[in-house]
Amino acid sequence: ADAAAGAVASPEGAFLAYEHDIRIQLDAKRISERVKAVSAACQSNRFGDCAVLQVGEEGGETRSGSIRVRIAPKGVEPIIALAGEGGDVASRNTHAEDLAQQVADTALTQTRLQKEHAQLQAYQQRSDMKVADLLAVSQRMAEIEAGLEQANKEAAQQRRRIDTQLVTLHFEGPAGQRSRSDIGKAFSEFGSIFTTSIAFVIRAVAALLPVGVVAWAVGAVGLALWRRRKRRKAAAAAR
Repeated sequence: ADAAAGAVASPEGAFLAYEHDIRIQLDAKRISERVKAVSAACQSNRFGDCAVLQVGEEGGETRSGSIRVRIAPKGVEPIIALAGEGGDVASRNTHAEDLAQQVADTALTQTRLQKEHAQLQAYQQRSDMKVADLLAVSQRMAEIEAGLEQANKEAAQQRRRIDTQLVTLHFEGPAGQRSRSDIGKAFSEFGSIFTTSIAFVIRAVAALLPVGVVAWAVGAVGLALWRRRKRRKAAAAAR
């Protein structure tokens, strides 16, 4: 209850969208079950309205996991506490985006479109309207209704970002486990790196060998011609 009471929320009259990014160090063997526990708590609305947006896990030598949720402000601290239980919160960053201008622009668009729609509805009721005018009005009203639908969606999304908060949890093993995993991974990759290097050398030799043979042949022919020419000059000088 104390954690929920201390949650950061958008002040009354403000339009702040909060996002939290938390990195948690936890025994690698427990990461998978912890991701599932956080997901289950969110899906059951254990700490308030909550929706799971993304879940990811990586196995192998260096295990890690992540989960992103959108949750009511009162549930932010409890779900972070659940995620970090038995581990350490290595880092935590919180920032807020001010949506005041976006909210104002969307509201202005809604008001303008609603007013224009009402005017066209009244104009549409006139008995002296020509068919061409009626068709033009109907087309414009359809455009306005599509614009209103989009503006309403944007307003709902903005409201959702203000009323709930985005929490991204990253799980990784302690530094000692990661170091051991890195060393083990390096040893396990030694053979493949060695064979890859040997293969590269063989390919390089195979690629350069024809060039070397041609260069040697050209050099040998050139040297023979030079010696022949030199002998001719020597013979001519002796006469």
